Amino acid sequence: MIEATGRTNGHVSWNGAGPSRHARILIVGSGFAGLGMAIRLKKAGYHDFVIFERAYDVGGTWRDNTYPGCACDVPSHLYSFSFEPNPDWSTSFSPQSEIWDYLRRCAEKYDITPHIRFGHEMVEAAWDDEARLWRLETSQGRYSGEILVSAVGGLSEPKLPDVPGIDTFEGALFHSAQWNHEHDLTGERVAAVGTGASAIQFVPAIQPKVGKLYVFQRTPPWIVPRRDRRYTSLERRLFRAFPPLQLAIRAGIYWVRELYLLGFRHRSIGRITERLALKHLSEQVPDPELRAKLRPSYRMGCKRILISNDWYPALQQPNVELVTEAVTEIKPRSVVAADGTEREVDTIIFGTGFHVTDMPVMNRVRGAGGVLLADLWQESLQAYKGTTIAGFPNLFFLVGPNTGLGHNSIVYMIESQLNYVIDALRFMDRNGVAVVDVREDAQARYNEEVQRQMAGTVWTEGGCASWYLDAKGRNTTLWPLFTFQFREQLRRFDPECYVLRARSERLEPVAA
Repeated sequence: MIEATGRTNGHVSWNGAGPSRHARILIVGSGFAGLGMAIRLKKAGYHDFVIFERAYDVGGTWRDNTYPGCACDVPSHLYSFSFEPNPDWSTSFSPQSEIWDYLRRCAEKYDITPHIRFGHEMVEAAWDDEARLWRLETSQGRYSGEILVSAVGGLSEPKLPDVPGIDTFEGALFHSAQWNHEHDLTGERVAAVGTGASAIQFVPAIQPKVGKLYVFQRTPPWIVPRRDRRYTSLERRLFRAFPPLQLAIRAGIYWVRELYLLGFRHRSIGRITERLALKHLSEQVPDPELRAKLRPSYRMGCKRILISNDWYPALQQPNVELVTEAVTEIKPRSVVAADGTEREVDTIIFGTGFHVTDMPVMNRVRGAGGVLLADLWQESLQAYKGTTIAGFPNLFFLVGPNTGLGHNSIVYMIESQLNYVIDALRFMDRNGVAVVDVREDAQARYNEEVQRQMAGTVWTEGGCASWYLDAKGRNTTLWPLFTFQFREQLRRFDPECYVLRARSERLEPVAA
């Protein structure tokens, strides 16, 4: 056990407050990113690391989102680690429980669990420049480490709308990511607020059991058919007996989905996909009045494209009413819409997304000089290659700015970042480097190029508003190019873009 040094830029007090435990690498979060980082570290020979997990099991998003009907919208064979294929997926699009089980098996197989500190929520992380360490205050103690890896993800903090009276509601009220399984919806009057990726899954699942279901839609989503099917026992046996077959299928899925990007970047190609989605709408919704309410007025891809075969049929059931007016007030037993209509309900379920461009972790990380990440990112999120941040030495941010996708698997992006982090650690060890801090000019040039590539895409034209955009209207969420281009950029650590400091007491920069 290593005693605390007593200095952390004055924001976390270590003097007289007990000892600090130390590990070289501190990882926050145990979802795909955190577990992937830990596994890659062990494979590369790094064993001195600790994972901090606020919950009491691994899994991240796939542990927390247990709402009825929850499943992935990326094919199973691609939504998994490349180094750990799973031959036992039951369907082509995995349900939540199978993905969660997969992550738990990965943690056990690679002996990651002993490195995890469950029930440890990060309260604050502060860079101590004199000691060249990160100081971590958690809900169960203090830690220090040379390297900090943020693996909290962008879909980890549920977001409730700012609606007057929300605290006065006397019935059951919860977010889809915090589903209340103890509450019985049978026969109830339910308001489902939001029509995003979660809602189009839980609405069809709960519709048969509720008495009345009011679906509040702000803007209609683009929806395409869900090409899902069950894998046969023969197929699963073949995957186990001949792993290259599964890898070939994975590669095929990957390249097909890479082509989806063309629709986001080229209007003429995007119109082809729009016609397919409108055909799906027309075939499933014969009523022209309802169909008009469900037809998007913005370009496809501006918001997240959803896949479903049962969303449109669910909305046409006798006990369902689609409300296209926004919720303006919540009363103790009712919901009031913008047109003044008041609907009495017993339960309100919010499928209103997550804090993405305003992640709460931003308010808990302080870099050099005590600068709060939230202040730095107040107007616009910026990072170098979505992974490192100027002024935040030895911090690697997984699933950072401009690493999200509208067309392929985020796991592929995570693995690309893991390559970069491992190569950075190896470089530091080979060259006796203690501190790496990305240069502000390198970060600025990188982000200028990302935004230049974003110009002319569906995400920046047509006046579409979405959760992809930050306060300045910049898309700081998605990667605008092919994912293999991102992987190529992160294939090796590039020390020439960093300010380097040696492990010795000398503070002179290390030559790149």
